[in-house]
Amino acid sequence: MRRVATVLLSSALAAGGLVTLAPAAAATPATVRDLTITVTDLGPEKRTCKIDADLHVPHGVTAENPGPALLVTNGFGGTKDDQDGLAQGFGEHGYVTLSYTGLGFVDGDLCPITLDDVEHDGAAASQLLRFLGGDPSIQAVDDATGERVVVTQVAREDAPAATSGKGRAEHGDKGKHGHKGKGDHKGETEGKKPTYDPQVGMIGGSYGGQIQFAAAAAERRAGTDRLDAIVPTITWNDLSYSLAPENSALPGGSATSGSVSSTGTGVFKYQWAALFTALGVANGVQDLPALTDPEKAQQFAQQNCANFEPEVCRALAEVALLGYPSADTIAFLRSNSVASYMAEMQVPALLMQGQADTLFNLQESVATYTSLRAQGTPVSLVWQSFGHSNSTPAPGEMNLSDPENSYLGRQALAWLDHYVRGQGPAPGSTFSYFRDWALPAGGSIADAYAVTASYPLGSERTFHLSSTGPEGGALVDSAEEVGTGTSSYSSVAPVGPNYTETSALDQQQPVTDPDGTAIRFSTGRLSAPLDVVGSPRLTVKLDAPSVELTQRGGPAGQLVAYAKLYDIGPDGETVELPNRLISPVRITDATKPVTIELPGIVHRFEEGHQLAVVLAGGDLAYRGATLPQPVSLTTGTGAPQTFTIPVVG
Repeated sequence: MRRVATVLLSSALAAGGLVTLAPAAAATPATVRDLTITVTDLGPEKRTCKIDADLHVPHGVTAENPGPALLVTNGFGGTKDDQDGLAQGFGEHGYVTLSYTGLGFVDGDLCPITLDDVEHDGAAASQLLRFLGGDPSIQAVDDATGERVVVTQVAREDAPAATSGKGRAEHGDKGKHGHKGKGDHKGETEGKKPTYDPQVGMIGGSYGGQIQFAAAAAERRAGTDRLDAIVPTITWNDLSYSLAPENSALPGGSATSGSVSSTGTGVFKYQWAALFTALGVANGVQDLPALTDPEKAQQFAQQNCANFEPEVCRALAEVALLGYPSADTIAFLRSNSVASYMAEMQVPALLMQGQADTLFNLQESVATYTSLRAQGTPVSLVWQSFGHSNSTPAPGEMNLSDPENSYLGRQALAWLDHYVRGQGPAPGSTFSYFRDWALPAGGSIADAYAVTASYPLGSERTFHLSSTGPEGGALVDSAEEVGTGTSSYSSVAPVGPNYTETSALDQQQPVTDPDGTAIRFSTGRLSAPLDVVGSPRLTVKLDAPSVELTQRGGPAGQLVAYAKLYDIGPDGETVELPNRLISPVRITDATKPVTIELPGIVHRFEEGHQLAVVLAGGDLAYRGATLPQPVSLTTGTGAPQTFTIPVVG
């Protein structure tokens, strides 16, 4: 059961068949030691946790010939074992890997899930970085022999150059790129207390991606900055946006402002939240044998909220009661996100985000990328083909069990080689994205990727909405073509009946909008292919008289709507919703025009197809308005009713 759930919910690095692929043949396998590492003083409770970890030391890496290191952990619901292939693959390139099971997952310990926060998860990772740096005060025991373990095989930056192997001393002043330069840690060479600073990077996805930000922030707050580089994949910028998105009140109206932290109250993504909750509880149950006293087991379940910290359960109960998150819940989720400590992020970051991802969409990566770039942190952004909604990469796209022979694996390896071990040229600060229409049969995966200097790119094309009937109308090129008319729809239930997805469980069923629940505005058939890369924007003035009477009472009375972009086939009947991505909004004031940013997509609308923008009153993947909300949209009256798409080519 846990394995099935992990495939659905954990990082695509673990669940997408990447680390389970057969690694390249190794002349001599790495030495692996199963360890129990004790981390202490976590969070305000000063919690002590025992971490289940594997130390992978490649053949030929010794105390006399130390290598760089990687610290990696699992996606949500996974374990250290998910990273075995990664450790093998990067071990072929000399990296020592410490793979550990994250706090709260199945490891024989009873510490709860703390949502990758800095105070618990980040502090634990910080101590593991010290362990990799050889700190003997970190208690680590070999489970097979009972012996204490101190790492000596990892190159250090606070040790004499003669014992640092192929470290920075041999490759010039790579420094820490903004947060620690060469010479800052003279360590034992000048008789100072060692900082146990390894040459180390982190790589991983989803829950194993956000931990990298938390670790970097914990290091920054401690003033040690041991972490040299990170490669976070398919992870979040603001967890309050991930689980309750609100796309009509983003700062600056767009994720390109550097933030998806809306000023309003979002629409609860209950399907994904329910799956995570069930998986977290299941993990806790599997760890309960660590308690032999039934009274302690009950106490654990009550105090830790069945394997989560209590704030998580309070948030879930609150949403179940109210139908939306409160300001306190939004603040709690946001605090467990890089959005809340972005200024502390000075570690060079290679961001990889999934186009097929309805959990953590491309807007989240845009916000993180834009903020890091603005503050001068070395950063590159990749939009890969796969994510939480479809975890299978394109052939040759990524295999971290053999990184040198996959497109994204080579990028990760080059990033880590340069920033961790000081080898190779500085990777460019670029934006790249996967184009499924450019993937040649039998050709190179590199041909499917476009590489540019930055995001956003290209130009924009604006259509005008023109109502021609009660259920919608047309998208026309100029305001002069707009006809006067009114289209109407209504929500009918808090959940559904419109269908787009069942989280990661089902992305195959046809999308549906029952009569009266949505309005659609379509272009004519395209005379040539149209390539969209980025986030479209819909600006509308809606009329919702019943909502105008209730919206001042707070989120429960505000207008909830769902915007989406369809690709209509030449037959007029075949409907594709690119990667099942939609844009929920909870509009604070329905009497004013509103601009809705839709999720980023990379999609070619083929010749003969039509674009159609849709506004719906419900969706089966979200918890919407409790009472019906009749809505109408009138065109031709001077109100701004436009749809803008980012196009390339």
